[in-house]
Amino acid sequence: MPTQYISFKETGYFSNLICDYLAQDPKLTPFYNRYPTLENFKLQLEEKKKSFPKKNRDVLVKSLQEQYNTLKPSAKTVQHINSLTEENTFTVVTGHQLNLFTGPLYFLYKIVSTINLAKKLQEQYPENTFVPVYWMATEDHDFDEINFFNFRGKKFQWQGPNSEGSGGAVGELPTNGLENVFELFKKELGIGENAETLKKWFQDAYLNHDNLTNATRFLADKLFGENGLVIIDGADKNLKQLFVPFMEKELFEQESQKAVSETIEKLNHADASYKIQVNPRDINLFYLKKGLRERIVEVDGRYQVFETDISWSKEELKKHLEEYPERFSPNVMTRPLYQEVILPNLCYIGGGGELAYWLELKEFFKQNSIPFPMLLLRNSALVATEKQAKKLEKLNISFQQLFLKRASFINKKVREISDIDINFNKQKEHLVKQFEEMYRLAELTDKSFLGAVKAQEVKQLKGLEHLEKRLLKAQKKKLSDQVSRMTDLQNELFPNESLQERTDNFANLYDEFGDKLIKTLLSELDPLKQEFVVITM
Repeated sequence: MPTQYISFKETGYFSNLICDYLAQDPKLTPFYNRYPTLENFKLQLEEKKKSFPKKNRDVLVKSLQEQYNTLKPSAKTVQHINSLTEENTFTVVTGHQLNLFTGPLYFLYKIVSTINLAKKLQEQYPENTFVPVYWMATEDHDFDEINFFNFRGKKFQWQGPNSEGSGGAVGELPTNGLENVFELFKKELGIGENAETLKKWFQDAYLNHDNLTNATRFLADKLFGENGLVIIDGADKNLKQLFVPFMEKELFEQESQKAVSETIEKLNHADASYKIQVNPRDINLFYLKKGLRERIVEVDGRYQVFETDISWSKEELKKHLEEYPERFSPNVMTRPLYQEVILPNLCYIGGGGELAYWLELKEFFKQNSIPFPMLLLRNSALVATEKQAKKLEKLNISFQQLFLKRASFINKKVREISDIDINFNKQKEHLVKQFEEMYRLAELTDKSFLGAVKAQEVKQLKGLEHLEKRLLKAQKKKLSDQVSRMTDLQNELFPNESLQERTDNFANLYDEFGDKLIKTLLSELDPLKQEFVVITM
């Protein structure tokens, strides 16, 4: 069965904000720089080229070379890193947390989108070089969000070093305790060439590296290094040094809070249904030390690390920032600016939630005289086996129907396959017409009867609805075998009644398809074809 496409809006899984953005609704135009089309990248290239200093390129390349000193990167990755010193080299970036064994499937889709966009830009603008970059969120601290993955319906969870999580940056976490996860995962995998590859990747990444940053870099490189992916860790003193002037401004002028808050108000005014993803703080920086990542607050003219005894005067803090920039960590509001300061970047590729908070930031970027990148929704996909596709065909179920919520899906299919008509709409219409005559008579005789007529109409319509539901329930029971098969299929492809990409780990598919999985994703996912993709393998 060939690859199919479904509009994001039709899936029912994407917000009004994202659907409006994809439709290029004019009310969202003020909140982004340029919509991501191949033609629009020409102006973005020119803007970024003028504003990105040579010094930043040199620091970037030196830092990346140091970060890769524990790996043997592919020739293409080395070439990409070295090319970043040239003024005609640009990046496209995606970012993601350090989820255990990559976490949900969409980690792969993010990176494939990034690699494929770089390829498209290379074809369109061959005089430049385009580098796909994965930004590791090493300074995040939400351990519970990243310490598990789902395989064959089971949750494989890491309790953390010494059975505890960490209050500090997750990238620093030692990989102690992951041998226990490996043993359980190994047993579940069983035997076979693909299973052995997955075991080796897990072992080499997590049991042979000392912390989560190095483990994640190794695994991402193993999966995508041959495609020239460059992996960057922002927790780097030299890179942070480039960001010092912006952090100083954030600490002492605190303009971001005002700029972003005003943008949020405008977004609310544009459409009240838009869900605001992130609200800014007065100071949008964290302070980092071993086991500590806590926000910085200003209290009575002094600056302190929240809920600690660490504090500074303004001059002390300025000096500390200059000496130890690596101890200051951008939060969700300032990390995008940090990324654009240290990378010659053209486009950020993210999920719906990420794009929602990026749309809050344009004015903040303008205040700091940094070009606002183009924003591209990552590819989303559902991967089905040929066997599953044949079962769907036999049951006369379309992929579009699978996106319905469980109850709606089953009710719709039972109505379709039932040998009797379970739709009482005609009877309801007939009843409404009968009551129109009753209303006319009440008007002519005694208007006080109108309420009684209305009550009787509502009662009889509810009675028909009740009968319809009972009949539907009876038919479900009669067709229980078909209902069970339909439900099982939807469960397989939409585990926990959610999108496959948000639940399953890539190992579920790699165990069956091996290297064909990533090759297929690279060939089928077009980052600029903004539709949900259904792939049958």
